[in-house]
Order: sequence, then C-alpha cells, then structure tokens
Amino acid sequence: MLEPRGSHRPTIIYRPIQPSDLEVLEQIHLALFPIRYERDFFLNVVHGHGIVSWAAVDGQNDELVGFITTRLISARESEIADLLRHRSSRKELMLVYILTLGVVEHYRNYGIATSLVREVIKYASSITNCRAVYLHVISYNLPAIKFYRKMLFKFIRRLQNFYYINGQHYDSYLFVYFVNGSHSPCSPLNIVAAVANYLRGLLKMLASKLWRNEETHIPVWSKCSETKTLLVTPNKRILGAENSACRVCTSQLT
Repeated sequence: MLEPRGSHRPTIIYRPIQPSDLEVLEQIHLALFPIRYERDFFLNVVHGHGIVSWAAVDGQNDELVGFITTRLISARESEIADLLRHRSSRKELMLVYILTLGVVEHYRNYGIATSLVREVIKYASSITNCRAVYLHVISYNLPAIKFYRKMLFKFIRRLQNFYYINGQHYDSYLFVYFVNGSHSPCSPLNIVAAVANYLRGLLKMLASKLWRNEETHIPVWSKCSETKTLLVTPNKRILGAENSACRVCTSQLT
C-alpha cells in the first residue's frame, strides 16, 4: 500500500469502485474489520449488483485508499421504520444503509472518511423518496462513534448483542442521518426534557419578576372620607368600624 511521502498532502480522487479494485478492496476489509466478508460481497460491490459504492484513490497511481459501500433498502423492511412518518404516497419510502466504511491507516486525517460520507448523504438526498441514511457501529469503536456524531448523525438506540464475533456478543449503536425533510419524532424522554426545561425557565422568569416588584414597591397612601386621616396600607386591607368607609384600602404591586 502506497504511503504519502513526508508532509505532502496527497491528491485524493473520488469515483465508483471498479472491478480492478477487487483484490485491494478485499485486503483492506480484511485488515480493518473483525467481520469476514464472503467473496460474493466484494463481487457485488465492484460490479454494482445491489450495492452502491464510492472509492477514494490516490491521484498519483489510482490506488484504492478508502471506500464506502451502501445498499438502498425499503423503509418498511428496516429497523427504523418506527421513526418515519409514513404518508399516503405512490412512492415507497427508501433508506440508504451504510455497509462498510474504511480508510487505509496512512491516509487518515485527510478528511477522506468525511468526504465519502458526504457523497452518500448527497446521493440519498437526490432520491426524492429517500428519508435517511443509517448504520450500525460496534459498541467499542469509540473513534467511529465520535466521527458519526461529528457528522451530525443522530444516535437512536443501543442494540444488545447485535454482533457475534469470534464466539462473543457485542452491542451496537444505531445512528441515523435524516434527509429530504424527514426527522426523528419526539420520544417520551424528549418530551419530558422539553417540559422540564420550559418549567425551569418559567420559574426563573417569575422569580425575577417578583424580585423586581419587591425592590420597586411604593406604598399607596389612602384617604378615608369619615376620619379624614391618611393611612399607609402596604398590601393588606384595613378592617374596623372606624375606617369602614375607606375608598382605597389596599396597595397594588406593579
């Protein structure tokens, strides 16, 4: 595998994966992933049989240094069908599922993975009845989890024992990027959090208003018709026979 020389930034070209990439594609998958893929998978990728893919190649020699493979699937057959609002339409809603994404180690930190994912998002957005791009990430792959969050993918749920590798179960994280106006419906937890934030803000506003009113409070002087005396009545009514004819007997807060 060709390594970039020195600090020179390589020229990366993006194109569809071709049959000539077959051997290198297999080698990179073998080096990067704990899951072993069948030969038929790679043949389907390079020939475009049910799989849409992009390659990142070094501009100097057209050697494959990164890739992303995807599949277009029906939303109704996916595990995120519950997140989508199905409206009566002649067109069936579709999703783009990311199968694999990888970059050769010596070509990392050049934005290749970001560019490949953007190609997928652009592709999904160009399909009018497509509603999202989604994928699974194994629970211990923290760099990948951080990457997809940075790419504004929404974490949906954790799936217990999703992977079974070398005799051991692993959880996966489900991430979704909504396109074409689609979005995730509010979960009960989201609603509770929104209400809590609203009430917190309301209480702060009321407390602030009461504090200002106390600071600016001025007693109202009241004059009674019978006694002809001035009475200070801060926030209470004056009771008793002598002052029963007061016109104004309570002060008001403004």
